[in-house]
Amino acid sequence: MEPVLETWSNFAYKAGDIFHSYYELPFYHLIVEIALVLFIIKILMSKSTGSPGEESPLTEKEIEKLITEWVPEPLVPVDALEKDPVTPVIQSKVGKFVTVDGVECINLATMNFLGMIGKQEIEDSAVASVQKYGVGACGPRGFYGTIDVHLLLEEKLAKFMDCEEAIIYSYGFSTVASAIPAYSKRGDIIFCDEMASYAIQKGILASRSTVYYYKHGDMGSLTDMLEKQAAKDKKNPKKARVTNRFLVTEGLFVNTGNITDLPKLIELKKKYKFRIFLDESHSFGVLGVNGRGLTEHFDVDRRNVDMIVGSMEHSLGSIGGFACGSSFVIRHQRLLGAGYVFSASLPPLHASMVITAMDFFNPDLFSKLQSLCQFTHTKLSALDSITVTGDPLSPMKHIRLVDGNSQEKLKAICAEARSKGLALAAASYISTETFPKEPSIRLTVNSELSENEISGAVEKLGQIIAGRS
Repeated sequence: MEPVLETWSNFAYKAGDIFHSYYELPFYHLIVEIALVLFIIKILMSKSTGSPGEESPLTEKEIEKLITEWVPEPLVPVDALEKDPVTPVIQSKVGKFVTVDGVECINLATMNFLGMIGKQEIEDSAVASVQKYGVGACGPRGFYGTIDVHLLLEEKLAKFMDCEEAIIYSYGFSTVASAIPAYSKRGDIIFCDEMASYAIQKGILASRSTVYYYKHGDMGSLTDMLEKQAAKDKKNPKKARVTNRFLVTEGLFVNTGNITDLPKLIELKKKYKFRIFLDESHSFGVLGVNGRGLTEHFDVDRRNVDMIVGSMEHSLGSIGGFACGSSFVIRHQRLLGAGYVFSASLPPLHASMVITAMDFFNPDLFSKLQSLCQFTHTKLSALDSITVTGDPLSPMKHIRLVDGNSQEKLKAICAEARSKGLALAAASYISTETFPKEPSIRLTVNSELSENEISGAVEKLGQIIAGRS
């Protein structure tokens, strides 16, 4: 009995302490605690109506009203579309002269640098190919899409470029965009010039590699990035041993007309140990005594470049692209180059055209083109109303207005020039470019032009710009 009395006595003593402490609390404190207790009791006793945040089901009428009021968002933002896009329509061969919207113009907009389009021998080879093979292969190279002219062309390209092997693609854009992710993967590192073409940008994106863009043509900027990466590699040598490093650049930049400093890149390659992928889409058939591109232009050993990518859509006047290098490098693309493995092969008529076009290659042809490029650069530089960017040897000249340069003004100048017999192109870029590009008129030079025709065209352009000042 005594233990029970003792327990009861302790409980009563503690309860008294609790009540005594409540009496000492401020009155407002007691009110708040009572309110909280009542709120908790209410929640516990209230009838559950579902999970927290769950809404009551909509009625048929409410559903019908929501459907009626719903307005889908456009697939493309309205402000990203031009109100009245105007596409010039060509009604003739794209040669030295071209008929655009019924007006014959001297052609300073074409990438047909060597005037291959319209040569009778090339047209004859295309006709003969169509008669023998038809117009297409209708299958990838690995699935009954390989035709003997494909092999002949690859052999001819490899021999011309002094490489062990070459591979051809059916689309120029997909060549470099497929070649990059065939080698560089997640975890690898790519160094790239910030003004690289959109095809290179897409290839880098597809590779999922870590990319570092250095300032355009700035070897100091590139060296700084390489030094920083070398410092990281020293801190984590285990990771460095399994990380591939690539440098991807154009030989002749389509967005600026500048030529990359290949000898310096090779010097950096030997010091920092990376592989060079060189896109010669616009320098093949343009630079060098024999048109072999940047390696010939700088007289460097081609083997210092791990892979060269080229286009057959510019100097060769056809369709498609190619890559060349060692057999080990090129054969890898036959398994992992998406544009090669999954696309229908190049139509045989285009392969035949390229084979014939390459027969026209000779030092005099390239010397003439390079001379005309320098002449055009000098004439354009004499105009006070514009600035000209690009190497004098580049057939692509980017023209910008000294006062009020804008895409709208440049397009208006091109439209007026076209109406007066001068075909020019305002360079256009899409919003997903990695780095913004300044608007420009891209004037191109081809070997069919004469110095008198170029002088007359530049004078006419100067008058059009002056009339709009």
